[in-house]
Amino acid sequence: MNNTIKPSRLAALISVMLILVVVYIVSLYKLQIVEGAAYFEQSQNSVISSSTVAAARGNILDRYGRVLVSNRTCSNLIFDTDELFAQEDPNSIILQLAEAVTDSGNAYTDSLPITKEPPFEYVANMSDLQRTRLNAYLAEYKLPEATTAVELMAVFRENFKIDNNYTSEEMRTIAGIRYEIKIRYIINTFDYIFAEDVSIDLITRLMEQDVPGFEVKPSYAREYNTNYAAHILGYISMMDEDDYKELRNEGYQFNALIGKEGAEKAFESYLHGKDGRAVVTSTSGGTVISTKYTVEPKPGNHTYLTIDQGLQEASEIAMASFIEKTNTKRAADEEQYKASGQLDKIEDQITGGGVVAINIKTGEPLVIASYPTYELDTFWENYTELSTDTSGPLFNRALQGTYAPGSTFKPVTALAVLDQNIVTINSTVKCEGIYEKYAAPEDGGYAPKCWIYPGKHGDENTTSAIEHSCNYYFYTVSEPLGIDRMSYYAGRFGLGESTGIEAEFNEETGVMANKEYMKEHNERDWYVGDTLSASIGQSDSHFTPLQIANYCAAIANNGLRYETSILKAVRSYDYSESVFQRKGIVADNMIMEQEYYDAVKLGMYNLVQRAQGNTKEVFSGYPVSVAAKTGTAQIGEGITNNAVFMCFAPYEDPEIAVAIVIEKGGAGAALAEIAKNVLDYYFGFKNSSADIESENSLLK
Repeated sequence: MNNTIKPSRLAALISVMLILVVVYIVSLYKLQIVEGAAYFEQSQNSVISSSTVAAARGNILDRYGRVLVSNRTCSNLIFDTDELFAQEDPNSIILQLAEAVTDSGNAYTDSLPITKEPPFEYVANMSDLQRTRLNAYLAEYKLPEATTAVELMAVFRENFKIDNNYTSEEMRTIAGIRYEIKIRYIINTFDYIFAEDVSIDLITRLMEQDVPGFEVKPSYAREYNTNYAAHILGYISMMDEDDYKELRNEGYQFNALIGKEGAEKAFESYLHGKDGRAVVTSTSGGTVISTKYTVEPKPGNHTYLTIDQGLQEASEIAMASFIEKTNTKRAADEEQYKASGQLDKIEDQITGGGVVAINIKTGEPLVIASYPTYELDTFWENYTELSTDTSGPLFNRALQGTYAPGSTFKPVTALAVLDQNIVTINSTVKCEGIYEKYAAPEDGGYAPKCWIYPGKHGDENTTSAIEHSCNYYFYTVSEPLGIDRMSYYAGRFGLGESTGIEAEFNEETGVMANKEYMKEHNERDWYVGDTLSASIGQSDSHFTPLQIANYCAAIANNGLRYETSILKAVRSYDYSESVFQRKGIVADNMIMEQEYYDAVKLGMYNLVQRAQGNTKEVFSGYPVSVAAKTGTAQIGEGITNNAVFMCFAPYEDPEIAVAIVIEKGGAGAALAEIAKNVLDYYFGFKNSSADIESENSLLK
């Protein structure tokens, strides 16, 4: 084979190589000679820095996938301290920035615990975090802990070189911001975020004015797609030292935003993403040339609650409407009663309330509502007002308020005496209006009355006693039962026990009246009269609306009670992966003869269908069968009673249980109006919600 290269091909190959060499030489000349000076100048003037890239927080959604809380991008202002303190008068720049932020309607961070105006004093409600930081500052400058606010302000003026030309208020503004910068250096923490979620107009104005010493840092802010469920959703805030100690090993930075209350706190481990890192190259003027991720940020997971957004909103609206309407009427009536001298008829203003709805078949809370409430959108700007409001809008009455159950307790007493064979479902007790067994002075002189007194109910069995809410019947049967066995059965139905809801919601467990509690808190022995009182939901018994709702659901479910959780599921940020899917956990199953449950539930059904009063009127002709029990709980002499109401529906195949407590609401039957609004929405929405559920494979 002839391997000789033809001269023509060799010439062509040499020509190509020469062309490539020429191109290389020209390019090298351009880079090194023509553009070399420019590249050299850029390399000398560019700034390379490493920065944290915030990860997006996961969304919070309701049980049907409706987004309740999401994210939006925002801008935070931080100080470039090197540039700031290189200026001739950094204090004037600080004041200029503070005034610009305030004028724009934004707020800046100033946690110095000293009043904003003279005479300077330490704030009365200083937090533990503020105290810790203040002590660290005092220790750094070897100042005594007894240093007064006025003395400390004088130290600030000297240390921060604050000119005497500034007013006292301006000096306080400068000192507060300088303190924020300095304290982070002292305790060796991360950057001071001067102002969060500032407007584009503010940033533009500062740049146009060429104000030095600050940087704009992109971040995320929470966006709320509902004005309801504030107590359940909760809020986020920057972590403090205690949070950092707990979370630093999980990759949190000190200035991270974390859940502080509600679902935001309870499901922090799911919602919080993992921040990334980036190398940023920018010009000396701050223009970003390039950004390269060294660690990609990983966004948080989306968290689905058991709450039904529509039902939650309907419940809050119904409760607020009832309370406001009732208070308006009482205020008008008060004027008339005062004019006519009928002061005993004046009723107190309602102060608050709670509504809880439970999915009976799964134990999932559908509604956890508290009144008064607040809006998360304006939470921080209204925080001072909210935290000092005597009506307690930040207090979650549905989970933390404990109330005497009144006659809503009677069903558990009835079930207990049936299960203990003290009575049968057909046994009767003749109501005489007043229980006089212990009326004689030698027997204690105790003669409790039935609510119908001076009337009488006559013969009552289990079912009719619940229908008529006959106190006399329960006085009679509870004495042989005794408080110990009564407390046992109450506990089995979850009354006075933890519901199992996430600990971050700080639920109160309440108390079921018992001998030990009486001795410890009232410093006296337990008497038979206390047992009689406890049997109708008085004495020391106090439960939360959530406990009452779970108890009602357990009766409807023939003794089966579930642990409570508001977490339904968790999915990855792109919704492609199921991270967690909750299954119902049985808390207890109080097994007894089915006829006992049937007798009690029939009494609750008859209360709605046959008993005279507001409950029957409200549900007259209602298309769904409802079973209910009302309660009126005494809370003190001369104080309007608390109102309690619980129900479940449909009676034949229960799906939903509702419990309502209204502080100083009066008669429990009045709350049927609220319950009806809750049931109206639930049963009216079922068809459309089924369509939504079929579109989302998550919802099983």
